[in-house]
Amino acid sequence: MISIKEKIAYGLGDTASNIVFQTVMLFLTFFYTDIFGISPAFVGTMFLAVRLIDAITDPLMGALADRTNTKWGKFRPYLLWFALPFGFISVLAFTTPDLTEEGKMIYAFVTYTALMMVYTAINIPYCALGGVLTADPKERVSVQSYRFVFAMLGGLMVSGLTLPLVEFLGKGDQAKGYQLTIAAMSILGVAMFLVCFWGTKERLHPPKDQQSSFKQDVKFLVKNDQWRILSIAAICLLSGMVLKTSLAIYYVKYFLNMPDSITLFITLGMIGNIFGCVLAEPLAKKVCKVKAYITLQLIAAALCIASYFVSADQTVLAFAMFILWGFTFNMATPLLWAKMADAVDYGQYKTGIRITGMIYSSIIFFIKLGVAIGGAAAGWLLSGYGYEADIAQTPDTLNGILLSFTVYPAIGSILVAIVMRWYILDTAKVDQIHAHLNQQPG
Repeated sequence: MISIKEKIAYGLGDTASNIVFQTVMLFLTFFYTDIFGISPAFVGTMFLAVRLIDAITDPLMGALADRTNTKWGKFRPYLLWFALPFGFISVLAFTTPDLTEEGKMIYAFVTYTALMMVYTAINIPYCALGGVLTADPKERVSVQSYRFVFAMLGGLMVSGLTLPLVEFLGKGDQAKGYQLTIAAMSILGVAMFLVCFWGTKERLHPPKDQQSSFKQDVKFLVKNDQWRILSIAAICLLSGMVLKTSLAIYYVKYFLNMPDSITLFITLGMIGNIFGCVLAEPLAKKVCKVKAYITLQLIAAALCIASYFVSADQTVLAFAMFILWGFTFNMATPLLWAKMADAVDYGQYKTGIRITGMIYSSIIFFIKLGVAIGGAAAGWLLSGYGYEADIAQTPDTLNGILLSFTVYPAIGSILVAIVMRWYILDTAKVDQIHAHLNQQPG
């Protein structure tokens, strides 16, 4: 059993990560278009282009972490080494220099790329750390439940404090306000990463005689059919989620015509997310994790589609539907991350090689690819529907924002539910794998 203290320490690592991740999902598109001053089409293209770099850096980071050997373990050291660079580059990404439009595009591309690279360097080892804290399937769900409760607390902090702090610290200068707000949050994030480093312990290790090259690791990875399923599901899942969360500000500001309620809307949504994560663990104890995950995705999709029929004057219902969507969607999130640890065990069961870092890093690449697709889709859809910042939008643009916030994200959840029909690592299969691995030497 892992102590509650250690679960909290691990969870604080994702609070720190979400200071950036949730800010990117909730505010970065809006910051670039309405504060920084670059076109939504360029923003969408940039988000997708940076993923091409991740295609190289993510698996390399996973392989590097697998081969790291220190007195602190394989994955924990990266929390110590990259906490400060992560905080510093986060501030640079939300800094608005006095440049031409072309200069701003270059600056945005360079700083966003740097942010995603340092995020890779710290977040992949952090995520892989969750797979080596325990071998107990139920404890894995518990660890991930704690993690995502604290992740959503980070999101709650971002959603509830960002805009008020921007106004307070910027004193009318929104560009300065964003920079100082992210600086304050980054200092807190650095401290949380250090708490995570000191408060956790790696307990699962590869076989002592394990030796493989990066090329061999890739071959072992491709042989893992359950990894392939989770990777496809990750793209579909995050594409829909990021599209919806990126459009939330536009939905409230322009469709509901309630710009002063943006913070309230996304904060209440984050509270729904937290309660969903809390209930993931008791749900997993009572029903099959795989069936529960599929069902929750279908319910989330239904809620998205139903939201399309909520009119602009039904504000209470609009808020309620967003909260319910977040509650349902995020009840499934800890279950997905617990499945990643099971996929690591499954890969060792099939090949005899344990590549924790590679499996997590590659799935995280597909998660980030989904984030990029969702972010790119948000920018392209806004541009395609004729969006212009801070003006009264046309009826066609308003309907485009509504469709992009409701119906289109539902497609991602439906695709996830379909893909997960081929996922076989239910409780019985995982128990069988653990029994086999426990009989192996090393």
